[in-house]
Amino acid sequence: MSIFKSKFLDRTASSLSQIRGDQLVMLPILIASDLLVKFKVEQILTEVGASIPIFPGFNFTLGRNRGVSFGILDSSHWIAPYLLSSFAIVLVVFALSWAARQSSKLINFAGILFAAGGLANAIDRLGDGAVTDYLDFGWQALRWPTFNLADILIFIGVVLLLIAWRNGSQNLEDGEQ
Repeated sequence: MSIFKSKFLDRTASSLSQIRGDQLVMLPILIASDLLVKFKVEQILTEVGASIPIFPGFNFTLGRNRGVSFGILDSSHWIAPYLLSSFAIVLVVFALSWAARQSSKLINFAGILFAAGGLANAIDRLGDGAVTDYLDFGWQALRWPTFNLADILIFIGVVLLLIAWRNGSQNLEDGEQ
C-alpha cells in the first residue's frame, strides 16, 4: 500500500473516531427509522393501492427510484445498484470524516444527517435495486418527484452545512478556525 493510501486511511479512521457518542447513536436510529418507514409504507401501499391521499396536494404514493435524485442515471442493469450504493457509501465516509474534523456542532450534526440519509438509501437500494419513495407533493399535473425520509435527511444536512458556511462558523476548507 502506498504512503498516500496509508496516510489517507489513517486520517479517515482518526476523523471518524472523533464523532461524539450522542451523534454516533443518532446515525443507526435515523437509518433504522427510514428503513422501517419505507418497509411499512410499501407494505400498506401495496395492499391498498398505489396512492393514498392525505390532504390536497399531498399523497403517499409508492415510487421505485432505480437512479439517483429525481431518477437521474436510472438503470435496470444488474450492476447499477451496486455501483450507486458503493459510490454513496464512499461519499458518506468522506463527508462524515470531514464533518467529524470540524469543531462546529452544526457541521457535525449536518454530517450525521447527510450520512444517515445516504446510508439508508444505499441500504434500501441494495435490497432490490431501487430506493423506495413515498412522499408525493403537487397539484394536479404539477408534481414534485416522490421522495422519502432519507432524502429529507440529506437535504437538511446540506442546508445546515450551507448555513454554517454562510455564517462563517468555520473555515470549511481545512477544518481549522
